[in-house]
Amino acid sequence: QVQLVESGGGLVQAGGSLRLSCAASGRTLSIYRMGWFRQAPGKGREFVACISWSGSNIEYADSVKGRFTISRDNTKNTVYLQMNSLKAEDTAVYYCAADRDMGLASTTAGAYDFWGQGTQVTVSS
Repeated sequence: QVQLVESGGGLVQAGGSLRLSCAASGRTLSIYRMGWFRQAPGKGREFVACISWSGSNIEYADSVKGRFTISRDNTKNTVYLQMNSLKAEDTAVYYCAADRDMGLASTTAGAYDFWGQGTQVTVSS
């Protein structure tokens, strides 16, 4: 079992940056593959980025490729999402997710067993 807590969300102008953090407690994060997803008002949850337990496999949604960077620090049990060149369409609640799988990172929400409560990101245009 693992508990996930996101932080770092907020209000930012278009073109700005934010760094989200996802801190895990309960079990070591090093054996979990991790993902970031987001949900905008009136829309379904969509994949943003994911990283394998070793950090060697990373995937991004086309909409954020080149602007967002996912990383992890297993010594701190924390996963990060650096978001640059933010756009109004990036406005959403961002969720981190974990799954105890030592395979490739997954872009599918259904693959993840544990979820954080979400953090709001609002980008003003």
